[in-house]
Amino acid sequence: MKKNDKPAINDLFPVVISSMTEVTPGAFLLSFRRDMTFLAGQVIKISLPWEISPRMYSICSGENDQDISILFNVKADGSLTPYLSKCKPGDTILVSNPIGSFLSDRQPAWWIATGTGIAPYYSMYRSGLGENKTIIHGARFLNQFYFDKELQTYFGERYIRCCSYENSPETFPGRVTDYLKQLEVIPTGYKYYLCGNGMMVVEVRDLLISRGVPFSSIISEIYF
Repeated sequence: MKKNDKPAINDLFPVVISSMTEVTPGAFLLSFRRDMTFLAGQVIKISLPWEISPRMYSICSGENDQDISILFNVKADGSLTPYLSKCKPGDTILVSNPIGSFLSDRQPAWWIATGTGIAPYYSMYRSGLGENKTIIHGARFLNQFYFDKELQTYFGERYIRCCSYENSPETFPGRVTDYLKQLEVIPTGYKYYLCGNGMMVVEVRDLLISRGVPFSSIISEIYF
């Protein structure tokens, strides 16, 4: 795609990247100075200063952190991430104001994610909402458990990692759905937040409903 002088979309505005870190091969944490308020769990649109259709990304930082960060994987056939991954501090990107209603509260809940779907929960935890929460994170490889040391320190036994392609004494061997299926009890009075791969969201939602969790207690955010 060639650069041109056309604006990406009217509701986007420029910000300057403050840091760009490759947290694991093909996965990046991009940050820019926070000059807006948001609620943990919300998303922003992102594009580049030439005409590329914007994409939605969950904010991956606390409400009071100095920077706003996003976590993304590079998709080889993607229209944005291959270019976004080549950006560096000082470069300009286009962003929108925060939107979305994937919001948690201080009530007991399970936060369930796959891959970069951990991002909104990391934002919620950084914003002080981690008490009475259990995190279940699924990934193919061990290096895809982003922020695992920090989350392990805070959540302890309430942080469960499910790894489907590699084995480790500290992880459950299988997918998120495999972990949930082997549980004898799934609390029906909690809220369940699902974020990540669409197939996981559908499968976990159906599993929870089959175990007595009301549909109204399941809140989902699908990553494409």
